[in-house]
Amino acid sequence: MFREEDFSRLEIDLGGCLENYKYFRSKLEASTKLLVLVKANAYGHGAVEFASLMEDAGADYLAVAYPVEGIELRQAGIKSPIMVLTAGTDSFEQIINYGLEPGIPNIYSLKVLCDVLEKRGMSDFPIHIKLDTGMHRLGFMTNELDELLDFLKTCSRVKVKSVYSHLAAADDPTCDEFTLGQIELFKRNADRLSESVGYKPLYHVLNSAGIERFSQYQFDMVRLGIGIYGVSAIPGNSLHPVASFKCKVLQVKRLQPSDGTIGYGRHGKIAPEGTVIATIPVGYADGVDRHLSRGKGSFTINGHKVPTIGNICMDMCMLDVTGLDVKVGDTVTIFGENPTITELASVLGTIPYEILTSVPRRIERIVVRNK
Repeated sequence: MFREEDFSRLEIDLGGCLENYKYFRSKLEASTKLLVLVKANAYGHGAVEFASLMEDAGADYLAVAYPVEGIELRQAGIKSPIMVLTAGTDSFEQIINYGLEPGIPNIYSLKVLCDVLEKRGMSDFPIHIKLDTGMHRLGFMTNELDELLDFLKTCSRVKVKSVYSHLAAADDPTCDEFTLGQIELFKRNADRLSESVGYKPLYHVLNSAGIERFSQYQFDMVRLGIGIYGVSAIPGNSLHPVASFKCKVLQVKRLQPSDGTIGYGRHGKIAPEGTVIATIPVGYADGVDRHLSRGKGSFTINGHKVPTIGNICMDMCMLDVTGLDVKVGDTVTIFGENPTITELASVLGTIPYEILTSVPRRIERIVVRNK
């Protein structure tokens, strides 16, 4: 018999995670530092659990999107350096209090931070300067460097720990010329900054796709995001899927045409010879996209792919298990080895990131260590 808390869970495969870590680490020089992204609840994998795994594996840095994510890690006992990629100016006090390191994308943020540090009598506070080399999201443009460099010369409150940029299309071979142009511009502007401040911060520009496709430009550090979670930028390169979203069958019903229809809107039709359905305790509030309704999505139960039937509900959905031996308590895989997260993303016309980060915290994360 199963426990109530086993109804739905996201299993984190420790072995697969470490294999992916070793794969990316093998592409780097021994001196190159490795930063692992654990933002957005570690891409849905559970930030605290995953940060702890990466800390034990030897990651040099962790990175989050927002200060609240870094604070959660500190409160959970994570000791590694933590970079905050999107550090709002109203959060600098908390960033300082919890020993986080902010990314600085513009002169306004830098000046506000220096004012806060001055009031607290602090110097050499670690910051990370973001350069815009073509993504055009955040960061200093080339024509903004003079103002940045002039200000840094007069401010002893901060120490530039690293200079970084973000590649817009490192996974797309048709954009390689653009990517190489980004890298060239990054190196040129980062060198200008180093020469101006009189020391060389860490340089990092490669993301997961960049590590796989442009490892010759690894500089001093790389940022490993979706790759550590098992998604590769190289077609046919099978990284280990780290997350498996599973649940248990709640109820099995054997229905006849006289019973009517199935689910909201009556879109689930019963076959003339009868239909057997299994109801499972996950729905669109759990990251099971409603566009997978009415047979568009299929999940795995007892080694068989079974389609959805009717509309996916908020907390539940129904599967057509006609002709199969299915009982209450059987395990259903939403994504994992079969179907893979990439396959599910293809059905939905989206990217694996979106699916992974849609799995809410109410789904328990469980680290599986025996694989």
